[in-house]
Amino acid sequence: MNITAGMVKELRERTGSGMMDCKKALVESNGDMEKAVEYLREKGLATAAKKAGRIAAEGIVDSYIHGGGRIGVLVEVNIETDFAAKNEEFKSFVKDIAMQIAASNPQYVRREEVPEDVIEKEKEILKAQAMNEGKPANIAEKMVAGRIEKFYKEICLLEQPFIKDTDKTVQDVLNEKIATIGENINIRRFVRFEMGEGLEKREDNFAEEVMKQIK
Repeated sequence: MNITAGMVKELRERTGSGMMDCKKALVESNGDMEKAVEYLREKGLATAAKKAGRIAAEGIVDSYIHGGGRIGVLVEVNIETDFAAKNEEFKSFVKDIAMQIAASNPQYVRREEVPEDVIEKEKEILKAQAMNEGKPANIAEKMVAGRIEKFYKEICLLEQPFIKDTDKTVQDVLNEKIATIGENINIRRFVRFEMGEGLEKREDNFAEEVMKQIK
């Protein structure tokens, strides 16, 4: 099949990948746009895995303040070179991550950071819930395994659905940026402050408010 410049341009706009990568993906998928997108995503995962061991000591600390000072986030994201840290795509990604943290309130960057005692306590609660539902012990154990995965997706930033495209996780978007920019990227740490946190107050849907600002 003849791969046109228009097809390459469309794939580049959809994925953010380089022109040559887009052309190769279209050739490999015989012009099928959806298969080409999938090819680039898989390639991005492989690229991210290869770059994961490389040192990322440059980067930026960025902030996001929501609702007139009601929620504040500081996040540090590292990349390999100072040049790449000044890249607009990288800076935009860091801003998106700050907004993600404001909206979704993760507790940790990745599941490896969750303390064992926190996991064990959650497992006890989940098992008690399953038993209270009348499930036998062996079934309860299986239910806990499934529910603990959901727990990780709620509290770990990299496993949360990305606020701008909930079909992807934050990890998926991170992998795509590594493939596009060509350097290892590491979301190192963050802190999130919420005005009046710990005090009795009315419930607000902060995630919904942040999404309105994006739109």
